[in-house]
Amino acid sequence: MGSARSLLIFIFPFLLNLISPTTAQDDGICTNTAYYCWKCSDTGMYTPGDMYQENLNSLLSSFSTNTEISSGFYNFSKGRDPNKVNAIALCRGDLSQDTCHTCLNRSTDILLQNCSRQKEAIIWAEPCMVRYSNNLIFRIEKEDPVKCVPSPNPAKNSQQFELVLNPLLSSLSEKAASGDSIRKFAAGHATVPGDETIYALVQCTPDINQQNCSNCLKEAVLDIPGCCGGMQGGRILKPSCNLRYEVSLFFESTASSPVNIPPPVPAAPAPKEAANKSNKKVIIIVVVLVILVAFVTVLSIYVYLRVKKRGVKLEGEDQENSDEISFAESLQYEFDTIRSATDDFSDANKLGRGGFGAVYKGRLLNGQLIAVKRLAKNSAQGDREFKNEVMLLAQLQHRNLVRLLGFCLKAEERLLIYEYVPNSSLDHFIFDPINHGHLNWETRYKIIRGISRGLLYLHEDSCPRIIHRDLKPSNILLDEDMNPKIADFGMAQLFMTDQTRGDTKTIMGTYGYMAPEYAIHGRFSVKSDVFSFGVLVLEILSGRKITSFRSAENEEDLLTYAWRNWKEDTVSNIIDPVLTTGLGTETIRCIHIGLLCVQENVASRPTMTSVVSMLNSHSMTLPLPSRPAYYLHNSEADTMERTQSYESKNPEHVSINEDSITELYPR
Repeated sequence: MGSARSLLIFIFPFLLNLISPTTAQDDGICTNTAYYCWKCSDTGMYTPGDMYQENLNSLLSSFSTNTEISSGFYNFSKGRDPNKVNAIALCRGDLSQDTCHTCLNRSTDILLQNCSRQKEAIIWAEPCMVRYSNNLIFRIEKEDPVKCVPSPNPAKNSQQFELVLNPLLSSLSEKAASGDSIRKFAAGHATVPGDETIYALVQCTPDINQQNCSNCLKEAVLDIPGCCGGMQGGRILKPSCNLRYEVSLFFESTASSPVNIPPPVPAAPAPKEAANKSNKKVIIIVVVLVILVAFVTVLSIYVYLRVKKRGVKLEGEDQENSDEISFAESLQYEFDTIRSATDDFSDANKLGRGGFGAVYKGRLLNGQLIAVKRLAKNSAQGDREFKNEVMLLAQLQHRNLVRLLGFCLKAEERLLIYEYVPNSSLDHFIFDPINHGHLNWETRYKIIRGISRGLLYLHEDSCPRIIHRDLKPSNILLDEDMNPKIADFGMAQLFMTDQTRGDTKTIMGTYGYMAPEYAIHGRFSVKSDVFSFGVLVLEILSGRKITSFRSAENEEDLLTYAWRNWKEDTVSNIIDPVLTTGLGTETIRCIHIGLLCVQENVASRPTMTSVVSMLNSHSMTLPLPSRPAYYLHNSEADTMERTQSYESKNPEHVSINEDSITELYPR
């Protein structure tokens, strides 16, 4: 009989696929005896054999062999957008590593068979869970989809059973939620009057924080009546948490501990005793209500006076700040986790040092490489920069912006955790006498275009609009494929969507990259970043720093040098000698765009929308540049002079009209 039942359980999923493939593919086999439940999302499809499938197979196969999964949790990513795959694997907290690997191996095979083209799917086995998506899933509480699996047998006394079950699950949920970033698991048992013992376990994915874990498990408990009410057991399965309870032991006994549950209310007393106790209850209720009303009244007055004093509306900024704090907490890492990942911030792991502190390389327990910025404790602007970067970068998602993974606060320690970008920063290439030889024209052009797209996102597509204010080579990081990522938002300025400029009395940044109106008068706008971008373009093309250098008999800065050679039709002097591919129209066009960006007149500088269009379309005519800022040879003739020789040689790339095209002006 047992063999026949086992055989039926084994072949039932395949028979159901033949009878009703759509239903089977969508929901899996969710019963108390068939252990595999899956859900294939309809959010997107991939093509068999494409890069997404290759990344998916590679990532999922690593779950079953990874030796660092001793905690039973694994989360990692593979590939780059749009073929990037994010995946999570979670084993029951009492499993051995070998049992965990076996479950994950079997689960991933079933998931790939039944969700063969979906970009997002999840599978729950009895002892493990696997989930993948093309969207970000780490450190985010997700409660859908949800699966409810009831036991087939009713409890002996459903009322008494519930009086023990709910406190048991509540106690275990509190214990699990208070776990660390490696494990959020709790198991225990309690006895129902009548010698019926309830065994239960609850678990969250350790990447979510304590509050989100607690919320997820509370919602799961609330799902029990509609799913498993009155039954001896049940399972509530969600992407971020799960729970199970039975009247028989279904996990390792060493993981269970008894939970003290207050005894259920005894049977009703005799009529006389009931009357006396009823009177006592009335008195107690009245006293409690009076105390409660007094407390609420005093509390309301206190809150009202405090809010009135601060001049803040309850449904305005307070709610917004609360949401921001909650969001920030969801990104928080434990300090010990980061200290361990960086080998206690050893000098061997130090990547460099910036204005606000040192940056270290680290490796998390799941193998993921990270970069950790340890803000200087004596930095006068450290707290503001820290909050600014956290709230900014946590909401920014673009391939040309460095991604913030989280942060850490402990006493005086303030840490920012970023994705690790392996090729360091741009200045280590263009200004290094050896490394800059590795930057051919195609790579430099890719870097220029990538930076322009990242800035365009900040200026036009992010909400709120963001002005970086410190764009320079050391703040451009390069990934393994030399794609640029804009970093370091410590001085970034948030604007409303329709706001384009602002003023400040505190000038911060790097001289040479700051637009003159900002450096002298504190006026910054999207055109300030455009100026910095123009300086970057000229540095990338020439391999020279913006600061002064000796050229022939003259002491010149890069803008002066570029402008003089542009006017004298000796543009080849601007180009880095390492670029042996010759002076092509694409290179000349980039110099032209760079000079347009660094013009002294703010209104004459193009927007990043126009810059991206100029870089993408070689047929688009460009206006003639005027004198750049910081031009050392200040004369009226220089101001009026135009580059006639370049126009005569390259008429297809220059607008004959001396006025700037309309789209170059601010809106």
